[in-house]
Formats: sequence, C-alpha cells, structure tokens
Amino acid sequence: MELEKKKIVEHNDLIMSSAKMDTVPLKFFELAVAEIDTFNPPKDNTIYLSKKDMFKFLNAKDNDKDKYYRFKQAISKMQKQAFFEIREEKGKGFVFRNIVPIPYVEWKSYSDEVKIRFDVEIMPYLTELKTNFTQFALTDIQGLNSKHSIIIYKWLNMNYNQFEYYKRNGNRDGQQLYKLCNPVIEVDELRWLTNTQKEYVGRFTNFELYVIKKPIKEINKHTRFNVTYDKIREGRKITKIQFHISLKGEKTIEDSNKSKKVVTLADAQQSPYSQLLMGALLITFNDMQNETLMLSLAAKIYPKYDEFVEKYSLDILKKHLEYVKAHSTNIKDLVTYLDNALQGYQNKLVTQEKDSQSKSRKKGTIQKEKIPDYISNPGKNKLTQKGIDNGKDVDKLLAKINKDLK
Repeated sequence: MELEKKKIVEHNDLIMSSAKMDTVPLKFFELAVAEIDTFNPPKDNTIYLSKKDMFKFLNAKDNDKDKYYRFKQAISKMQKQAFFEIREEKGKGFVFRNIVPIPYVEWKSYSDEVKIRFDVEIMPYLTELKTNFTQFALTDIQGLNSKHSIIIYKWLNMNYNQFEYYKRNGNRDGQQLYKLCNPVIEVDELRWLTNTQKEYVGRFTNFELYVIKKPIKEINKHTRFNVTYDKIREGRKITKIQFHISLKGEKTIEDSNKSKKVVTLADAQQSPYSQLLMGALLITFNDMQNETLMLSLAAKIYPKYDEFVEKYSLDILKKHLEYVKAHSTNIKDLVTYLDNALQGYQNKLVTQEKDSQSKSRKKGTIQKEKIPDYISNPGKNKLTQKGIDNGKDVDKLLAKINKDLK
C-alpha cells in the first residue's frame, strides 16, 4: 500500500504515554504501526516493511550515502534505548508500564524487506481498539522533524478526533466541544509527554521555543491543522498551555474596522465574545460552525465589543448580552440586532452619565445671592453712601463686603 493511503491507529493511553526515544526511532515505530491491520492482527506480532518505503518516509534522497548507516543507527537505538512509559489511571492512583515496543528487527543487505516484531505488551494498544483510540494519516507526521512535533500532533489529534466524533453524534454540549478543539494541558504534563522534565529547566522561553513554538510551526506547515496557543499563568508562573485547533482551508474575511487584519473562522470561534454569546444563549454550538455568521460577528461586532470593554468592562458587556437575550424574540439578523442593541445601550449609558454629572453639580454647588454689577466690576464705579465719604475708592467697600461675607 502507498504511504499516502496508510493510517495509524493507536489507543489513547499510548498517545498519552511518554515516548523515551528520538525522532527517527519514533517515526520508524509509527511507520511500523501503520502496517498493522487492527481487524486482522499479524501473526506472531510480526510485520514486514520495505526499505524503500522507510527511506521515503524519512525523506532520504537516493544519493544520500549515509542513509543506510543512519538506518542501522536508528534501528539499534530503538531497540536498545527506546521505550514507552505508559500511565493508566486505576482506582486511587496510576499503574505505570515501561514497554520496549519493537524488540526484534531483521533485514538482509541483498533484500528490500525488513522484518519487525512488536512486543506482546504493546499489541493491546495497537489492536484492541473498540473505544478510546485515535486515527490519523501516516503522511501527517512524515514532514515532522522533531519528536516533540510528533508527540504534540498526536495529542492534538486525539482531542480533535473526539471533537469531530461528538459533534456528529450530538451528545456533548457547546462548552464540552469547545474544550476539545481548544484543549488545555498542564506544563508539567507536557514535559512528561515530551520527556523534557530535565531539559530546558531554566527560563520558560527556552522550553517554549523548542517544545512548543517550533513544533507548532512544523505542525502548521506539514499537517491538516492550523494551531495557535495561549500561555495560562497562576500568579507569575506559566502553568498551563491552551491550544486552539482548526482545519486548514477555512474561509477568511477582512475586518471592516481593521482592514489589515484577517479574521478566520477559528479566530471567531475562539473569541471570548463567542463564549459570552453562547453563555447568554444568543448563539448555539451549531451557530459556531456557521462560517458566514461567525465571520460576520468577528468582523463587524467583536471590534465594537473591544471598544466597549475597554471603556466599561467585560462584566458590563456580559450583563448587556444577558439583558438582550431576556428581552429579544424572533431575531432574524443576529449581527444587525446585536449592533443596534449595543448602540442603543451605549447611548443609554452616555445619557445616564450626563444625568449623573448634572445631579452631582447641583448637589455639590452652594447657591449665593447675586453680587451687583458695581461690586463685581469695581474699577468702573465709585459709590457714595451714608457713612462713606464722597470720592472714596469702591475697592475699600468691596474689601469690607468680602470680609463680612467671610
């Protein structure tokens, strides 16, 4: 069978295991797994690979003089050093199993055939797959040149496959589905999966660069996924990573208020405003899959929500959306309706602010009797009254009046 048609199927416990091997042995293992027919497991746990297929899968060129040497090195390393640490939750804790996946490999210098025998302990994770398994195309990992890329891609696939399954079957709510295509992983768990507990232990930026950023760049280039991520902090420490997964080929739309920004369906789905709209029951999970609706919201409404939240707060926006839902019926054009509702609410807030300022001024001002013009402008007037000599400067009278007022 051609490489392009081969599939890898593995139990989720194996996906969640810690792979103690380098990139090439791990890719050899995945290539061998793709040869297993889960419905008709191989006798004696043995499969046969072609050297040509192995070199093709590793992108080794025909004129590469070192490819046979590197092949031998990879096989040797896989047998002597590589193993999976599998962790299964049982009762009050975990059961750990260390399994060398491929203990026996045989090949001949004069033949293209390579004989590979899997360990009996690894087979249940490759053949007993009635539930909790993940499937993906072999070619998805062909272009991945880092073991971290392969491990993270398999983990992302596990989550996204569940998302697609439950989306079709409809037995998960919107929040549960959102978590599957935007999965969160503890940094300590990611270190365990990638076997980097003792690597990049200094500044987080090194761990992020080699275990997250570069692998995600490879995944985005060579697989069916577009992936972004956010770092989640507890205090000053980064403790979790949230990945955002979408499929390539999704439509995009220009943001009318920020013409240089391109908004994708994934952006719209991952926006906190989409979650607020779902929480207020103004959109459903099915609406989240509606490209036209979500792209319109992201381009026309969400920038206005940004401005509103900056001026007021996210909590006030949340209360506004809950009010909109409570007082709305038969919404035909959600985008226009939300736009008008926000404009009306902003006008109301501005009016309330002006009324509040006016009341505050009236309440805080002491009304005094109006001072006559000749006192307010003494330089132009002379005053003659009983008890005051003619020609006396009115400034003296003003000083006396001010003293009496005090």
